[in-house]
Amino acid sequence: MKKLVLFLFVGLLGFSLTAQDVAAKIEFKTETVDYGEITKGADGIRVFEFTNTGKAPLIISDVRSSCGCTIPKKPEAPIMPGKTGEIQVKYDTNRVGPIRKAITVISNADTPTKVLKIKGEVKGEGAK
Repeated sequence: MKKLVLFLFVGLLGFSLTAQDVAAKIEFKTETVDYGEITKGADGIRVFEFTNTGKAPLIISDVRSSCGCTIPKKPEAPIMPGKTGEIQVKYDTNRVGPIRKAITVISNADTPTKVLKIKGEVKGEGAK
């Protein structure tokens, strides 16, 4: 009986290790985008580039922002192994002041939740 239990345990362990080897993996070029100082009304669109370094198709199921002033856009199609994709973020630059926002990415990657950040400052018109 002990041998049977040991055999089943080793078999399940081997299966779980194999399943992890074929998972999707998401690697971002950078996890923080710095807008720097931008003027009110400037282009608020920035891009987070990533690569699927895993061995399975990467499916991004949801991308959420920490506030309504930031609108993220995710890729609709799966990202195949070795291929790159991008998450577009549009910040409302009509809001003067510091930018400190988080974007949460949910996917089928081996790390299913990633938090990206944007930072910077929107200066009012005529500010130096």
